[in-house]
Amino acid sequence: MSKVLITGIAGFIGSNLAVRLLKEGYEVVGIDDLSCGVREQIPDGATFFKQDIRSKDIYPLFKDVTHVFHLAAKNCISDCQKDPVETSDINVTGTVNVLEASARAGVKKVIYAESSAVYEGINQFPTQENIVDPRSFYARSKVAGHYFAKAYKEFYNLDSIGMRYFCVYGPRQDYRRAIPPLMSAFIIKLLKGEQPIIYGNGEKRRDFIYIDDINDAHVLLMNEEKANNEVYNIGSGMNYSVNEIYKMIKNLLGVVVDPMYQNNLSGEAEITLADCAKLRSFGWQPKTSLEEGIKQQIDYIKKHVL
Repeated sequence: MSKVLITGIAGFIGSNLAVRLLKEGYEVVGIDDLSCGVREQIPDGATFFKQDIRSKDIYPLFKDVTHVFHLAAKNCISDCQKDPVETSDINVTGTVNVLEASARAGVKKVIYAESSAVYEGINQFPTQENIVDPRSFYARSKVAGHYFAKAYKEFYNLDSIGMRYFCVYGPRQDYRRAIPPLMSAFIIKLLKGEQPIIYGNGEKRRDFIYIDDINDAHVLLMNEEKANNEVYNIGSGMNYSVNEIYKMIKNLLGVVVDPMYQNNLSGEAEITLADCAKLRSFGWQPKTSLEEGIKQQIDYIKKHVL
């Protein structure tokens, strides 16, 4: 089977992807500087190197690699707003360095993480891939990475695919951030008997997609040559308000706790809703219902976090 390299292998999406690829018989090599990722999340069977994606020391690790999943990033919007210099250094310079290493090694394809954040200023829902309007530093750094990927195709014939993830959730979701992702934040606080925080009035609407459905898309796009050199939305095609998500989690846990509302966070979109027609044209469909996905995440947090 192919040799696949994953940057950010110790993170949420990277570690889940590594598990999936190993089960399917791929050889997996992982890079992570462990600044955000967790060493214990890297599955047995993956060859791991503690490296910074901005370093040229990563170049030899790409030898004989056929496909690269570039997932390493500074990806908390509020943290990126506070430090645009580091955001650019990691998300733009780091991405270019991964593309350069891939081109030098003769990698067949780089599948890299974009984000639905590139649609922050868009008011067309569901949103298609043909127009972007980034507002935050994080979203603009992702757009920059996209244009460098296009340049590497034009000048070095390096094939790539951009994945515009919507709100991915599931086991191993990063709960250690200063402001954790929504699902993890609510579940952990409620299981501890604490009052979760909702930023704003709770009426922001988000398109949530379960990690297993994301990995179905990963494997499909890795092997589908007709998908090359395009960007793809990966979402469920449905959205829910933050208040609705809170009510669902609260009911599943059987607790009666009201959330604490605080000032809105800057730089976030009010609504996200994916048009996934491009990806669905290759036969992909999300399979996991929101309720089932939340139950899986609750079980994981009970067993492995608390």
